[in-house]
This record gives sequence, structure tokens and C-alpha cells, in this order.
Amino acid sequence: MTPEMKGFLLVTIVKLLVVFTVTMVGVALLTLMERKVSAWMQYRLGPNRVGFWGLGQPAADGIKNIIKEETFPGMANRVLFTLAPALSFIPAMTLASVIHWAAPLPVQFDFALPLLGRFHYDALMPMAVADLPVGFLFVLAVSSMGVYGIALAGWSSNSKYALLGGLRASAQMISYEVAMGLSVVPVLLLTGNVAFGEIIKAQQAGLFGWFILPLFLAFHNFLVAGFAETNRLPFDMPEAESELIAGYHTEYSSMKFSMFFIAEYANMVTVSAMVTTLFLGGWDIPFTHWDETPGVLQTIATGGMMFLKVFFWLFFFMWIRWTLPRFRYDQLMALGWKVLMPIALAYVMLIATAIYLIETVAGVTSPGIRLLVLTLINVGLGYIVFIVLDRGLLISGSRKRGAASGGLDRRAA
Repeated sequence: MTPEMKGFLLVTIVKLLVVFTVTMVGVALLTLMERKVSAWMQYRLGPNRVGFWGLGQPAADGIKNIIKEETFPGMANRVLFTLAPALSFIPAMTLASVIHWAAPLPVQFDFALPLLGRFHYDALMPMAVADLPVGFLFVLAVSSMGVYGIALAGWSSNSKYALLGGLRASAQMISYEVAMGLSVVPVLLLTGNVAFGEIIKAQQAGLFGWFILPLFLAFHNFLVAGFAETNRLPFDMPEAESELIAGYHTEYSSMKFSMFFIAEYANMVTVSAMVTTLFLGGWDIPFTHWDETPGVLQTIATGGMMFLKVFFWLFFFMWIRWTLPRFRYDQLMALGWKVLMPIALAYVMLIATAIYLIETVAGVTSPGIRLLVLTLINVGLGYIVFIVLDRGLLISGSRKRGAASGGLDRRAA
């Protein structure tokens, strides 16, 4: 093995250990953050007994789950019942390794170790464990594998409530995976690339080239589908306590139970990082090009910017959870198949046509002008979708229901 290859493997192993450790610790702290945010919104204290300001609560919960008794339902399929939490946990933890968490870091070393030989590395190190050329396609493919763990957990438990939760999760994830995949196609049309690094670079054009405004409708669809993919309120039908006790993990205890929650919070981090990367410039610091120059300070600053953006979306997940009630199941499925998917399909065709007219017919080559025209188009589309359609005139039919209920009230009177 060459010294360059050994240096590359060493850098990769170090990045893998750092990302995995930070993700595990971060997921544990997110459980505390969830409880603190809910307490703040409900005007109460939240956890404050274990450690300063309750910071030891995640460790206490982890120790409790480790020493808690393992239980197996009498008629459960023990092999699949044991395997299901891992099938949810592993894909969720894998996805953090392909996200670019900061600007590339210039790294240079050349040393030798006994028995192992010489290690050499001299290049810009991407701040991702694996800088894959397939980018968000890998995330969409691997994230869809998590549904197997949930479905098997429901089926292998041999419990009607758990089985219903697993079936709901399967139908929900299949429905919203399609909408999520269609919502990232406009990003591909604008950048011509699916690699995260290239998508971030494309958003660094001008002083403010983020895609959240030029592709606002795609951003909205991706965010809604992300809520559904993570089984978070108002899309938590697989875990509806009032209907299914606890859903697909009703029969689980100890660390198997915890692994489902670790997977859920890890998926929240992934969706937040994806929204940030695809539509908010990733680690890009707005209104400056200083962060595009390789350097240690630039890597630290962009890492901090990425953290703030991801933290905001994590807070947004929790904000929505303690604000909105869950949908009925028929509403949830109708939103995915009858609303998000047709809108996403029409949006892809419209953006493709707009880009063709702007670049080929009009001959506009300036990225700033192109993004400005697309922003104006999205303002008009936003008015149609969120003001005209979402007032119940076409989508929910509330005008007809209101007229019908009014007619019944008048007849009753």
C-alpha cells in the first residue's frame, strides 16, 4: 500500500470517528433539547435534576435503558424482532457521513510509524467522511432503507397495534419518498450535478445565491416530505398514541426501544442538513467570498455557520411538534398523493421550461439574473399554491363543506 493511500485511510478513519461520535452525542443532547423546548413552550421547567440545568439527563436515560430488562413477546419472531432496530439505526447513522459539514480543510502531513510504514497526505480535505459524486441520490436511497426496520418491527412483534404502526409507516414513507425525490429534481436542473460539494459551490454565485428563493416551492415540498419521512408531528401516524399505544415499537424495551429514537433524531439531523445544503447554501457564509478561500479559520467559521443553520431546522422540527395536531390518516395520504406529488411534477416541468427559456431562448448567462427571474416566478407560484389553492377552494373543498354545513344548520333552525 502506498504512503498516499495509507494517509487517505488515516484521514478517513479520523473523520469517521469524529462524525460518528459527534452524531451520537448530538442525538443524545437532542432528546434533552426536545424536552427543554417543549417545557419552554408550555411554560414549565423541564428536566433540571440531573447535572447542571439537566445536562446529565441524556446520560441518565442511556444508563437506564442499558440496564433495563430485555423483553420478548411470547409469539414474536425473535430473529427479526432483534434485527429490526438495527435496520432502522444503521441507515440513519450512515447518512451523516456524506454531508459536507464545513469548507474543505488544507491538511499536510508526512510521517512514519513502526510496522505500518510511511503516511503521506497533502491536499484539501473535504469535511465529509465520504465525498460521494452521487450526493443526494445516496441519501434518498439509503434513507428509504429505514422503513424495512420499522415494518419488520411491527410484523415480528406479533401485535396488532405494532403491525398497524408498521403498515402505516410503510405506506407513509413510500408516499412521501416520491414527493421528496421530485422536489430535488429542480436543484439538479439548476446545478447539473448531484454532488453536495458542487451544489454548495453553485449557491456561492454572487453575494446571495441560495436556492431557497429561486426554488421556494421545491424547498417547501422537500421540508414537508422530510417531516413525513422522519415520522414527526403532524405526520406521526405510525406512533399515534391515542390509536396504537406506541405504534410499531410498542413491544420493545431497553436499548432496542432507544435505537428507534436514536434513528428518528439522526434522521432529523440528516433532513435538517439536507435542507441546509440544498436550499440554504450548506456551510456557505452569505454576503462574502472569504469563506471560499482554503484555511483553518474558514473551516471553523463555516462549520459554525453550518451548525447554526442545522440547529435552526432542528428547533423548527420541535416547534412544529408542540404547535400542530396530527393529521387524520386519510388526510396524510391525500396530501402526499393528491397534493404534493402533482405540484412537484408540475413544478419540475415549469422550472425546466423556465431554465430553457432563460438560458437558451433569452441567452441570459448571468447566474444572478437567472436566479432573480426564477425568484419572481416562484413568487407567482407561491401566491397560486398558498393563497388560491390552499384556501380550501380547490384542495380541501372546505367551501363546499361549509356550504353544506350551513345548509344543514339552516334546515335545523
